[in-house]
Amino acid sequence: MKLHELKPGQKAVVRHLDVDRLPMKLVEMGCFPGSEVELILKAPLGDPYYLRIDGMPLCIRKDMAMQVDVELLTYGIHGS
Repeated sequence: MKLHELKPGQKAVVRHLDVDRLPMKLVEMGCFPGSEVELILKAPLGDPYYLRIDGMPLCIRKDMAMQVDVELLTYGIHGS
């Protein structure tokens, strides 16, 4: 799934991103394969996206979020 498909509150792990097509700022801010990302909020018109990547807040455009492959984190029944 792509990062832009997450719903607010969902967490995922970054699996792949195309560093040739994305700004280096995204990698410098900690978004790389293996990073945990949580979607905090989508702006009212759907752009930008407010994220937390490995605990660090970040805001990115939808077109950037569409370039990042993630794997949704699922937790057990008790949230662990």
